[in-house]
Amino acid sequence: MGDDLAGLPGVGEKTLEKLKEAGYDNLMAIAASSSSELADATGLGSETASKIIAAARQKLKMGFETGDIVLKKRAQIGRITTCSKTLDGLLGGGIETQSITEVHGAFGSGKSQIAHQLAVNVQLPKEKGGLGAKAVFIDTEQTFRPERIKQMAEALGLNPQKTLENIFVARAYNSDHQILLAEKAEDIIRKENVKLLIIDSLTSSFRSDYTGRGTLADRQQKLNKHLHHLQRLADVYNLAVYVTNQVMARPDVLFGDPTAPIGGHILGHQATFRIYLRKSKETKRIAKLIDSPNLPEGEVVFRVLPEGIRD
Repeated sequence: MGDDLAGLPGVGEKTLEKLKEAGYDNLMAIAASSSSELADATGLGSETASKIIAAARQKLKMGFETGDIVLKKRAQIGRITTCSKTLDGLLGGGIETQSITEVHGAFGSGKSQIAHQLAVNVQLPKEKGGLGAKAVFIDTEQTFRPERIKQMAEALGLNPQKTLENIFVARAYNSDHQILLAEKAEDIIRKENVKLLIIDSLTSSFRSDYTGRGTLADRQQKLNKHLHHLQRLADVYNLAVYVTNQVMARPDVLFGDPTAPIGGHILGHQATFRIYLRKSKETKRIAKLIDSPNLPEGEVVFRVLPEGIRD
């Protein structure tokens, strides 16, 4: 990977070592970085960092390109099935790589169930709706259940032991730890064939670490940086990012739904796809696509069964 860095101006043996140690071992990782980020991570001067970034961008031809080239790049996008044809249909064929899919809803609405299902499904071969790849699961609320993974894997005819071995799980204890784990995940993504990164839930630790109105600006700034990092991972490694989010009650709403997702405008703008889940009768759940760059808003019903997500 590091071979393409050797030709960059100002990158000698020592600098190359520093870049690799800090995890910048490919052109895209450098090009997508800011000079302050690169300087902090590597200990290089900000001027040197700026030059290296500029050279990497030039080498990658990161200027404007015509629409047909963008379309060709979009052809590389992969999709992971949810095991529900109607839910896949709502999402244009499943959860997309190169984007952040955010799912919010009240407790028990099925957010974590979908997370588990995707961690299994990403391992399926492409013809069965998977990507033949592994998953990283950052767990902030102790929601990860290996027993559930086994159940879902068996229902799809996969080896449960092997399926569990292909999911890298980490428990995050606060928002700083969560951010650090997302950064550490890059090492695993680089070494292993990871095509799905799950954070369940994205906002809960930010919510508990920053209480009160006075901390809101700090919280949002930190969340924004975290989301930008997740989007960069999605772009650089062509992987899908699935994050769950909580809802808060809005007592001022008289008509319509009295809940709103946490994270405010920052999460609203950063997530490529936003889905609102709510509970219906028994095993039924309702999914509503609220935001997407290219798909119409819509609503579908799916089920959460012992064997997983189904129509």
